[in-house]
Amino acid sequence: MEGYLSGLLISSLATGIGAIPILFFRRISHFWMDILLAFTGGVMVAASTHGLIPASLKLTNLFNFSCGVIIGAIALGIVEKLIPHVDLKHSQTDIIIPAQSIMLITAMAIHNIPEGLSVGAGFASEADKLGFLIALSIGFQNIPEGFLIALFLVHQKVNRFTAIAVAFLTGAIEIAAGVLGYHLSGLSLNLVPFGLAFAAGAILFIVYKELIPETHGHGYERAATFSFIVGIVCMIGLVEWFR
Repeated sequence: MEGYLSGLLISSLATGIGAIPILFFRRISHFWMDILLAFTGGVMVAASTHGLIPASLKLTNLFNFSCGVIIGAIALGIVEKLIPHVDLKHSQTDIIIPAQSIMLITAMAIHNIPEGLSVGAGFASEADKLGFLIALSIGFQNIPEGFLIALFLVHQKVNRFTAIAVAFLTGAIEIAAGVLGYHLSGLSLNLVPFGLAFAAGAILFIVYKELIPETHGHGYERAATFSFIVGIVCMIGLVEWFR
């Protein structure tokens, strides 16, 4: 189908575009950092539980789904063990990215692979406008994800422009996965449900292991908790609006 690359660009560039507002946050207090991290954490939980998980269960059985979620969480746990933690006080450059941030980037990159496969497979199918519908819905979902990546990186003292560049790079993975999904549509359709479950497990791990703890400890736990809940509600509302 002609134009599938433009559809992939729509979904992939949305991640980087979502990171751009971080340029306007010159100074972020602990209060607003906790609020924003909690909100985007809620968005990611909702994207996993209300988007990725139901989509996976529609395409595969409970056993395969459960294996995907557990393996995804285990994979991120292994990544955490293997990546050395960086002492920011002794870092000489903003390009150094702390281990917690690398975990988040890894989770987002993993999450983008099945999304790209889904877009590519949608364009390869014979269903009318299915590819563009999937690309638009995923792209809209990727905007808060890009902001989450950039916000967390900036919170870890990474340069703002570096944070935006990383967000664009994680989104670019969708293009490669989408091209693969388009040309191997039969195979990708079989991989998509496991990939969706794997991504859900990876994201839930990073939210509970890193994002939630980051929003506690500064005295704003109650406000962060409500922000987390609002993030969940907002993301569910967006998913339902696109259906």
